[in-house]
Amino acid sequence: MLFKKRMTAVLLASTIGAAGFLAGCGSDSAGGGESGDTVKIGANLELSGAVASYGEGIAEGIELAVDEINKDGGIDGKEIEIVKVDNKSDAAEATNAAIKLTENDDVVAIIGSATSGNTVAQAQVANNSETVLLSPSGTSPNVTVNDDGSLNDFVFRTSFIDPFQGTVAANFAANELGVKNVAIYADNASDYAKGLAASFKETFEAAGGKIVAEESYVAKDTDFRSTLTRIKSANPEFIFIPGYYEEVGLIVKQGREMGIDVPLMGADGWDSPKLVELAGGDSLNNTFITNHYSSGDPDETIQSFVTKFGEKYNGSSPDAFNALGYDSVYMLKDAMERAESTSDAKKIKDALSETKDLTLVTGIISVDEDHNPIKSATVLEYKDGEQVFKTKVNP
Repeated sequence: MLFKKRMTAVLLASTIGAAGFLAGCGSDSAGGGESGDTVKIGANLELSGAVASYGEGIAEGIELAVDEINKDGGIDGKEIEIVKVDNKSDAAEATNAAIKLTENDDVVAIIGSATSGNTVAQAQVANNSETVLLSPSGTSPNVTVNDDGSLNDFVFRTSFIDPFQGTVAANFAANELGVKNVAIYADNASDYAKGLAASFKETFEAAGGKIVAEESYVAKDTDFRSTLTRIKSANPEFIFIPGYYEEVGLIVKQGREMGIDVPLMGADGWDSPKLVELAGGDSLNNTFITNHYSSGDPDETIQSFVTKFGEKYNGSSPDAFNALGYDSVYMLKDAMERAESTSDAKKIKDALSETKDLTLVTGIISVDEDHNPIKSATVLEYKDGEQVFKTKVNP
């Protein structure tokens, strides 16, 4: 999912330094991650900072999965031990956390981060240390494939990628809602948002639709009224708003206050309880998102997960980040069992790349040559502040 600003010069320098430090210790992958009767897996997550809601959700899903697996005998008789590190929603901190997990904690795999930018910040460390890195929700294509087309050999993801989300949203607007004239309002500082906007625009125009306005904002903005006024004057029938919940919540609230009552739509970056607090339940009526799963989906696998999550977390309903964290643990478990190893990262990496028709909460997945899972997407509608399952779209 999610791609924050590309790494700064300071981060690049620290990553290059980390690579040099790790170069002499990345060849022996046979002994990492295993200590006695445990399998050590790192969790490099946004537990504080701007997108802490995402990291906290993933952590809850991880903990539920680990509890279940350990209660059922672990993996090859070994219990999973999760080593959590807070990257503070910051790319440089994510790099430092990856170095700690690989060098000091000797984990065999890392789950995280929630955002694409914080995952990319770890990729070089993971590759050089030969440690599997599995992002639950890093949706930007360059999480697993670099800009030059080379594959990050040890990096995988549990989520689908941004171009798929943008395509699903455009087809939903054109085919399900029947709109012809739309506006796009995207975070200009986020590659995540820009990628979604580009994919949406290409698909919608190919279907015969027209983009009547394209506007942008920057993360941390709080007053969107002047731009929303320009968008309103273009008379769109629908507005696509790819971005993160902190800004989106205010955009939705201010837009509705200004009389913009057309359908609004975004992607998985909207998925946070904080969105409802910021926008208000009434303002979110007639809004939609693409997402990785819905707790309202009648699928038996999903409803079993919803029940177990509620039992552990005082009746709470799990969101997509909870589900992706949960699935990430089971994806690693499946790969370790097929690899017949809980400590050889090379074998686990190869097994992950060969994943086929694995049934998880967020879908039945097979991993493609770019280490991306092929899986379905879900469209959700907000009704009085609650997410309601609308439809499921297959790849």
